[in-house]
Amino acid sequence: MGFSMQPYGIQSMLKEGHKHLSGLDEAVLKNIDACKQLSTITRTSLGPNGMNKMVINHLDKLFVTNDAATIVNELEVQHPAAKILVLAGKAQQEEIGDGANLTISFAGEILQNADELIRMGLHPSEIISGYNKSIDKAIEILGELVEPGSENMDVRNKEQVIFRMKAAVASKQFGQEDVLCNLISEACIQVCPKNPANFNVDNVRVAKLVGGGLNNSSTVRGMVLKGDTVGTIKRVEKAKVAVFVGGVDTSATETKGTVLIHSAEQLENYAKTEEAKVEELIKAVANSGAKVIVSGAAVGEMALHFCERYKLMVLKISSKFELRRFCRTTGAVAILKLSPPNPDDLGYVDSISVEEIGGARVTVVRNEEGGNSVCTVVLRGSTDSILDDLERAVDDGVNTYKAMCRDSRIVPGGAATEIELAKRLKEFSFKETGLDQYAIAKFAESFEMIPKTLAENAGLNAMEIISSLYADHASGNIKVGIDLEEGVCKDVSTLKIWDLYVTKFFALKYAADAACTVLRVDQIIMAKPAGGPRRDAAPGGMDED
Repeated sequence: MGFSMQPYGIQSMLKEGHKHLSGLDEAVLKNIDACKQLSTITRTSLGPNGMNKMVINHLDKLFVTNDAATIVNELEVQHPAAKILVLAGKAQQEEIGDGANLTISFAGEILQNADELIRMGLHPSEIISGYNKSIDKAIEILGELVEPGSENMDVRNKEQVIFRMKAAVASKQFGQEDVLCNLISEACIQVCPKNPANFNVDNVRVAKLVGGGLNNSSTVRGMVLKGDTVGTIKRVEKAKVAVFVGGVDTSATETKGTVLIHSAEQLENYAKTEEAKVEELIKAVANSGAKVIVSGAAVGEMALHFCERYKLMVLKISSKFELRRFCRTTGAVAILKLSPPNPDDLGYVDSISVEEIGGARVTVVRNEEGGNSVCTVVLRGSTDSILDDLERAVDDGVNTYKAMCRDSRIVPGGAATEIELAKRLKEFSFKETGLDQYAIAKFAESFEMIPKTLAENAGLNAMEIISSLYADHASGNIKVGIDLEEGVCKDVSTLKIWDLYVTKFFALKYAADAACTVLRVDQIIMAKPAGGPRRDAAPGGMDED
């Protein structure tokens, strides 16, 4: 384009260097293509047999995981349309904590089908109206597939919890879900408040310690802090705890002052008064009945010496969030500076001990009888990346527990729900008149992606599986899904594979919303990028190699 001549049209309106893409080919289909690429990445890691991705982010940190939320977070997606799918996945992750992969893969699939419809000659607005009708219908059908009687559940009954949690954990750690579900459900039930709807995910902590194997993992009622105690006392039982945020040290004065000292005695006395002051403070803490001092900052040499003399255990927790959790576990009130504590401010622990787990020294704070406010799952594994992945599985389990505290309804898992939705929506599309019916039929077809992907990831013949699923569902067995271990279609209720209704509900809703948002775009206008160094560019002065 020769810019020597006077620009005309949209070019005369915008600054030089802008990009303007419009029309079906340039904008819509390119957007759809970008979203397809993204969902192709996440799709292969859907389900229990999903493959792992190795993602190295811009800080050179390595992630080996099949957790879609982590993958898309670390990929730093640039394309604006694909970003919409990433946001849908994030929304799902924040709302339910599981099912981000389903959201992204399904959105990519319905967009791919929209692509075919556009090439057939449908207008995007017709596709959108068809998709909106189908998602409403799909959610209505989803409600009918809920297992009767599952809406009442006792969230403190371990069997019922594991029953609902197993599928979510198995999709991250296939083959180890039994061990993990046991640990997670135990931890969740311990910290579940009187009103389960107020369950706080943050109360189940994960401590990752390298070494051993998954079978050495355990749950601890209380906290596990990495690191050793400061002093020589390594074990205390049934003790009161004082928590000081500002550190245990001689306090420097706020104002600057000059002290004139005339003789050596005065110098000695000056040092002694400081000692006496510290001793007085530590003694006051000891007299209040506290046997453990927890400091949020440095512990001074002199203060430590007196703590040892009065047989006080000293712990240092530098992270302010850990300190808060510690206060929650023990019921202590954090005191700002070193001063004699009130009896009400002291917390209580059953035992604090330093244990050596796999070469790492950790301080275990147990609180069995007192309020069951924090519980820690101690995970063991051979490498850091395995531990990270186990942690994600635990996170998914805990989030699933939170979701089931809100709504415990379940639908058949193992792709049984999806095939039934596909079948019912297909029937629904035949009743529609107008151009919507094509969009609805395509939307129904998109559900086949899930059994197809599950089968492909497990190395089975996808076409055979899907046709036999359809055959079973046509004869009225709506609970038939894929048994991935044997590679055949079976009634999933006998295999105890159930998914939470809310996970599916939000995943489909977010996916359809994201897809419609992408389809509504018909022009992309990008201004010229601002000058100056790129934010994520390599630091200056570096060669290529």
